[in-house]
Amino acid sequence: MSPQPHEPELSGRQELVLRKVVAVYQQTSLPVGSKSLAADLEIGAGPSTIRNELAWLEQHGLLNHPHTSAGRVPTDAGWRYYVDHLIDDTPAVSVDLDLIRRELDAAMRLVSARLSELTDLLAVVSAPPLGTATIRHIEVLALQPHVVAVVVITSTGGVTRRVFTFEDRVDAGLVAWAAEYLNERLVGFGLGARMLGQRLRDSGLGPRESAFLGTVSTTFTDLEDAGEDSLYVDGTARLMRGRDLTVASELLELLEQRRSMLGQLRAALGTGDVVVRIGSENPDPALRTLSHVAGAYGLPRRPLGIVSLIGPLGMDYAGSIAIVRSAADQLSRYVAEVYEG
Repeated sequence: MSPQPHEPELSGRQELVLRKVVAVYQQTSLPVGSKSLAADLEIGAGPSTIRNELAWLEQHGLLNHPHTSAGRVPTDAGWRYYVDHLIDDTPAVSVDLDLIRRELDAAMRLVSARLSELTDLLAVVSAPPLGTATIRHIEVLALQPHVVAVVVITSTGGVTRRVFTFEDRVDAGLVAWAAEYLNERLVGFGLGARMLGQRLRDSGLGPRESAFLGTVSTTFTDLEDAGEDSLYVDGTARLMRGRDLTVASELLELLEQRRSMLGQLRAALGTGDVVVRIGSENPDPALRTLSHVAGAYGLPRRPLGIVSLIGPLGMDYAGSIAIVRSAADQLSRYVAEVYEG
């Protein structure tokens, strides 16, 4: 990839020095000085030459001095240059997630836990919006003379149960009729509230049947609304270790605001299969001292969810990109089987 218009153009040795600074910093989390780099035979230059290259990289915004007498650390721009130009190939990684025959909720929990365990980073996975699933089966059950339960099973294996209390006794025949009618009208259709409302609109129904359906139909609207916040997070404690209390508090608040976090994940995705946002590139202040690697999964030409890793600026970018890509590929195969199988 050629440098962007605002990026400096580095010589081969400057790129090598930047790559070495990144490598040492990722291993030690400490500023990197010219003496330690001069001992690296691959660079093949003395301390004075390396100092000049470090000064040049700092002057052009790729490195920074955390303290007057310290070595250098990569800036956000330095990390960006490294990700865009110095990662030759991401390793071929196959993360064995064993998703076959798992229900959606179990699959999402497994992916977030496994990715956090593998990387020691915060893993965040968004499930497909529930509105993209279809209805597989509906049960209407009389629990008591005035109490009725509606159970909805979706194509993704999700099960939702709503209980309704009526002022008058509910006739057993009405309950049996409603179960048969709802299955006939709704099975195989998506959970889009407007479409379901149209399916339940029937001028031929009597007032008793219409009133009963009008009450229990909120089950399906609530299902769609609930699907907006399907976010699975694992590794929060790992990311909190050693972080500034203010930064940690902001991040925890962001994670608690599920809708906001979903927006951050979706905003991170561009045209590529995996997107990397570094430090100040993240729009939310809670993420501006962190890096975010995200990839979409779903059906062909239809993204359904996002797999992402959030960690320090010195995270293993090549490994994280490879793991996110592998997980997204496996989740795409999984949802293809669930939605189209």
